[in-house]
Amino acid sequence: KETIIADCKKSEIWKILILDHFTTKLLSSCCNMSDLMKEGITIVEDLYKSREPVPEMKAIYFMTPTAKCVDAFICDFKLKPKYKAAYVYFTDYCSDELFNKMKQSCAKYIRICKEINISFLPQESQVFTCDNPGAFRSIYSPHCRQDKGKTLETLAAQIVTLCATLDEYPGIRYKKETVFDDTTLDNAKQLAALVDSKLAQHYEMDDNGKKKVRQLLIVERGFDPVTPILHELTYQAMAYDLVQIKNDTYKYKSKDGSEKEALLNENDELWVKLRHMHIAEVSEQIPKLVKEISATKKQPDSKILKYWFIYQQQKTVHLNLTEDCMGHFQKNVEKLCKAEQDLAVGSDVEGQKVKDPMRTLLPVLLHPHNTYDKIRAVLLYIFSINGTTEENLNKLIQHVKIEEDREFILNWKELGVPIISSRRSTRRDRSQEETYNLSRWTPVIKDIMEVNPPVSLLHAPSARQKHKASSQDERRSGSRLIVFVLGGISYSEMRCAYQVTQSVKSCEVIVGSSHIVTPVELLDDIQHRPVSFLKD
Repeated sequence: KETIIADCKKSEIWKILILDHFTTKLLSSCCNMSDLMKEGITIVEDLYKSREPVPEMKAIYFMTPTAKCVDAFICDFKLKPKYKAAYVYFTDYCSDELFNKMKQSCAKYIRICKEINISFLPQESQVFTCDNPGAFRSIYSPHCRQDKGKTLETLAAQIVTLCATLDEYPGIRYKKETVFDDTTLDNAKQLAALVDSKLAQHYEMDDNGKKKVRQLLIVERGFDPVTPILHELTYQAMAYDLVQIKNDTYKYKSKDGSEKEALLNENDELWVKLRHMHIAEVSEQIPKLVKEISATKKQPDSKILKYWFIYQQQKTVHLNLTEDCMGHFQKNVEKLCKAEQDLAVGSDVEGQKVKDPMRTLLPVLLHPHNTYDKIRAVLLYIFSINGTTEENLNKLIQHVKIEEDREFILNWKELGVPIISSRRSTRRDRSQEETYNLSRWTPVIKDIMEVNPPVSLLHAPSARQKHKASSQDERRSGSRLIVFVLGGISYSEMRCAYQVTQSVKSCEVIVGSSHIVTPVELLDDIQHRPVSFLKD
């Protein structure tokens, strides 16, 4: 806003804003149409769609610096100009080749051309993504490896814009992933080197950059295969796993039978307060939190009714969503959860070690669960014993009836996860922590956030800032840890960033990834087939 709107306000003519697919998502995450109207923007258009010329108006182009975007821009001015002038803003660094192509074709129409350094999506207050679901297959699929270098380069550039936006120059670390055959996955190392190089280049060009001493840790998706396939019972993770939510939009039926839609984002204050709670707490907390939020909003009499209506709408949405989640839980998930938790944790509710994981798995395989649920259980069994024998693996594949789709299981080896027997790794003991019986597993990323992990140091400044702080403002001026998961992050892992920030107090944790994954989406990526089973 400070860059684009300030530049354009120098002219009093109302303007058109033209966006590509990524910048549309980016803008939607931080403002709405009424905000833009206040700034003199009358129309928002799609860069790639056919548009009527408006030669008396100026156009703002906010787009990614790709050949596709630049070509679409040039088409608007090359023959007969669609607009009076263009204010061009790129999300990050535009190559000389693309810049010169624009300059040669339509320089006389370009009033401003700037790079904004914001090519990531602020998903939540402590979560960002690069909005690149295809990154997983580019990096890990043996069929797409030719794209890996370009994908890592793009992700590195996006991470640098995150650091620039936060005014950070962090020390960069990556976690080594030694796989079952003693080879090492080096994707995190490659990405760390690229980010390090691009950060140095960015701050060399930016004389005003403050080189703060913080930490950026890069890990690969295979560092914790358990968390993203477990049935989670915290509200957000459970909802996205079990209910059809697309683009953060939840569809439900109202009492009169009409179809309704609700956007699950940070504008919904009730959602923000509920999303990390266990489902067992959510229903009773909804009416309490509505009262609590309403009490904190001191509005003039003329607006009281409006806000009361908004909170009642939010209440209705979350009562419906909770009911949907519980419906799935009671139908199938409850039967799965005990077995999944026993396999994941390695012990039962009483703390007794699971001596025979196959006895835990068998009831799941014998019950008429859907194919995805059985695959998830088989994988948890294999992870629990750190790989099985080929003979046993073939029997499991036959039992689940995925002989033609065995990639669901076999392709985990591409992430460095042992499917055939290997060594077992150890982790922090959390058996004494208070939790729900069906939610005993703790994501490995929480261990990494809480403890300085055994990582390979790529680049780190010599001194570290240490601050004692309790308030959010003080925390943000103190230490900060940014964790980037290469290949997708789960909602459970996102929650850990808030939990650790709350418990450590003096450190703010921000997590990000190429994209966010649900269990079914991750399994589809692992299998790498265009057509998947039906969810139910």
